[in-house]
Amino acid sequence: MRPLIRFALLAAALFAGGLHAQTDWPVKPVRIIVPSSPGGGTDTIGRLLAAHFSAALGQQFVIDNRAGAAGAIGYAVAARTRGDGYTLLVAPTTITSIHLVLKNPQFDALRDFTPITQVVASAQALVVHPSLPPRSLRDLVALAKKNPDDLTFASPGEGSVPHLAVELLKSMTNITMRHIPYKGVTPALTDVIGGRVAAMIVNVISAKPHIDAGKLRALAVTSRKRAAVLPNVPTVSEAGYGEYEALQWFGLFAPAGTPPQIVSRLHVLTVAALRDPETRKRLADEEPIGNSPEEFARAIKAEVEKWTRVARAANVRPQ
Repeated sequence: MRPLIRFALLAAALFAGGLHAQTDWPVKPVRIIVPSSPGGGTDTIGRLLAAHFSAALGQQFVIDNRAGAAGAIGYAVAARTRGDGYTLLVAPTTITSIHLVLKNPQFDALRDFTPITQVVASAQALVVHPSLPPRSLRDLVALAKKNPDDLTFASPGEGSVPHLAVELLKSMTNITMRHIPYKGVTPALTDVIGGRVAAMIVNVISAKPHIDAGKLRALAVTSRKRAAVLPNVPTVSEAGYGEYEALQWFGLFAPAGTPPQIVSRLHVLTVAALRDPETRKRLADEEPIGNSPEEFARAIKAEVEKWTRVARAANVRPQ
């Protein structure tokens, strides 16, 4: 047999064997890294997907909570893992911004991960303590311009999307507000409810019970259309401040180099999960997305570029 023919047959056999191995995936448990503690929004999404994938594929999908550094610890673990289909990552929006405040980030959102799909998204709300006079975003802007050194805003951490969302709003409205960073959403929201901080931008689902109870006042939502859970609250754009959007979303990723057949299969499974009536019931206040890996990759690139511009304009520096 000629050497060239022998080589072609060997290559075809190797390709077929590799394809067969990928078709058989998964043959062992799959780890899903969640870069936060149990019980939060990211963890909830991860566990819903793990349950659906386990049932669909007959193999265990196990949650690995890696909390710390606003998600950066979990991102770094996923980034260092081989892309063989046996490690996945569920991450929130902040994966596109947290590197901006790290001196030596151990991951690159564009280089180290393969986007699979954006799972769900929701608007955020600009909220203030009800003791403050403003009843609209325009009122808040007027108050901030009249008292430029008095107003404060909370966030779940320096470089988080809620932090940069306020920085973007400040730049669009030409106001000054002093940033008070916290280690997480809960302590930040607690201090706004307690009146120790004037305002913050927070997920509408987290804010709604406190708005309904009169403990917070919503001035605007950060989506391009009104949020279904807060239908009477106008968008930032409706308030007259241009094209503004700062959503919170949760997405499914794999380490870079994960075979495209596995990525495609996970995308199909996630879309099926989002169509499942029980999953939809549990995610009633979130908007299911399920976009393609290519669409998700473009969205991530756009967000990284956007928050980089905002951080530079606001002089947000690595810690």
